[in-house]
Formats: sequence, C-alpha cells, structure tokens
Amino acid sequence: MRLKTKIAIVTGASQGIGEGITRTFAREGASVVVADVNTELGTNLVNELKENGVAAYFVEADVSKEDQVKQLINKTVDVFGGVDILINNAAMTVRKSVEDTTFEEWQQILGVNLTGAFLCSKYAIAEMKKRGGGAIVNIASWHAEKTITRLAAYAASKGGLTALTRQMSLDLGPHNIRVNAVCPSTVDTPLLEKTFASLDDPEEAFNQTLKFQPFGRIGTVDDIANACLFMVSDEATYVSGQTLMVDGAAINKIARPLMFD
Repeated sequence: MRLKTKIAIVTGASQGIGEGITRTFAREGASVVVADVNTELGTNLVNELKENGVAAYFVEADVSKEDQVKQLINKTVDVFGGVDILINNAAMTVRKSVEDTTFEEWQQILGVNLTGAFLCSKYAIAEMKKRGGGAIVNIASWHAEKTITRLAAYAASKGGLTALTRQMSLDLGPHNIRVNAVCPSTVDTPLLEKTFASLDDPEEAFNQTLKFQPFGRIGTVDDIANACLFMVSDEATYVSGQTLMVDGAAINKIARPLMFD
C-alpha cells in the first residue's frame, strides 16, 4: 500500500500501458482517476475497480483541449479532494516522414503527446502545491533518444517530452513536486498488435522484434507500471528530472528490426 491516501490521475488510462499503471496504483492503495477519450473502455475499467473496492472515477477528456483538461482537474478535486500524482500517458502516432506528414497530423500528435502533458501538468500543479507536493511522470519513449524511419511527429513529441521533464523539475523542485520521464521500448499492448497487423508480414515482424530484445521477450505493461510506481512513491523522494529507460537494454543495440525500415 505504498500509495495509500494518494490521489492519482492517469491519462490514456483505458487500455495498454495506462491501464496497467492504473491497476498497479489501485493495488497500492491510490484513489485513481481514469482519463481517456474512450468512454466505453474507461467506464468498464472504473466499474471493475469499484467492484473490487477501489476508489475510482472516469473522466472523458481529450488532453489536447484546454477546457477538457481543466474539467479533468476540477472533477478530480471535486470527487477526491486534490491531486497528488499525475501520469501523462495519453499518446497517438502515425508512421510517416516529415515530408508525408500532414500539418493536421502533426498538430494532432504534438497536441496529444506533448501539449497534453503541458496542459495536464499546468492545471494539476496548483492542486499539488496545496497538498505540499506531488509527483508527475511523463510517459515518453525510447524514440526520444533513438528512433526508426517514418516516425517524425511521434519522435519529435517524445523528445520534447523528455526536455520538458528536465525543465519542469527545476521549476517545481522548490514546491516539492518531482517530475520524471519513463521511456518504454516495445511493449505488448493493443497498439503494438495494431502496428504488427498493419505490416505485410505480421508474424515475421513479431519474430524480428523478439530477436532484437536482449532479454528475449517484449516488455509488458507491468514493467512500465512498476517503474512509474517507484517514481511516484516515497522511495524516490530525491529523484527528479530523470529519464528512465525501461527497454530491456534494447536501446544499446545499433540495429532495428528490418520490417520497420
């Protein structure tokens, strides 16, 4: 129960990494706010958590929209009384180069992945200050450091997110608010399944991806959730401005699966 009495917001929480983080935080005693654009999945998750005795609440929110982010923070305060933890996880992507990416796609991806983290942090910070501090974790990506072809907007957004993490840690340190980034690599999620399905040979793509992993397996949502749990817990009270790679050492290799070139 490392998060007992804590109030946590997780964006993009209805499935994948966000769902894993939400379940882990709930298991550790936190009251959790599930924020997502997918009302059905988000509501189902909250109902399940409530049935198991968890204090949970769903808010439909597009984090790229300032008015919806304000509503998310206000609802959290109304329901649970404040904000202690914010996980900026909501994200989207498209496999395109700069040349092929439309302006609308660029705006949408940067809007969710980077501006969304800015907005959620901006309006959560005031509530964290009222409670004497807090913790923010930005879910970035190994693509912030090393990337592959045709991932221009996504890589740019995640690189911006790690830079924002470092900057925020300086501004918020005096207020006892810690800001860190967690960078997953390949993680077994519905998004990964969708990515494989879009390729000419999904099975071969999976096999090549698996061979690329030094640990011989693809990451799980629990791998990412446990890293986030450490970052927001009292065990990390002097850790801020850091970017933690949760990638099974894959970023240290100098090649990428051929199916993605």
